[in-house]
Amino acid sequence: MKSLLTSFASGLIALLPATASAVEEAAYTVLKKDGAMELRAYAASIVAETRVEADFEDAGNRAFRKLFRYIDGDNLAQQEIAMTAPVSQAPAAEKIAMTAPVAQRPATGGWVVSFMMPASYTMDTIPRPADPAVQLRAVPAYRAAVIRYSGFWSEERYDEHLRELRSWIAGQGLEIAGDPVWARYDPPFKPWFMRRNEILVPVR
Repeated sequence: MKSLLTSFASGLIALLPATASAVEEAAYTVLKKDGAMELRAYAASIVAETRVEADFEDAGNRAFRKLFRYIDGDNLAQQEIAMTAPVSQAPAAEKIAMTAPVAQRPATGGWVVSFMMPASYTMDTIPRPADPAVQLRAVPAYRAAVIRYSGFWSEERYDEHLRELRSWIAGQGLEIAGDPVWARYDPPFKPWFMRRNEILVPVR
């Protein structure tokens, strides 16, 4: 199994600063906290997304290059767009229901990977992508159950924590409203035990 540390190195090292405070993150309010679990209300946002056909650990790397080119000026306005965190990934067969995380599970048809756009933009002011493979989409406000964990970017650890989150959702009497999204907030050179990883599951 290939390591996502290698896959994301070329893009994230160049983009993410050493301090997370320098990178805009998705806006949310914590409605309930239970250890590593949270129920959050996310604000509406805009995402730039692209679809790739790849396995769990290659999809992010392949999509990242297209999305990075877009925010680096490969758009009709030839404007650079600030990097945000985290990066989002979800099955291509479904709409991404999150503003900024990286979530994934095996699915026919590949994955949709997205970058959250800075909150200062609207759909009228955001630069249009030059690459037709990159699409812009408005994401309405939503609620999500979230589990936060540190460690390696592996499918095994993702599956393990997703099971925990689904169990907590059931215990809270919540209704799942979409596919899980896997969120990565840190560059690959950050020590694995210090990384912030999250899985978000939209709920009603």
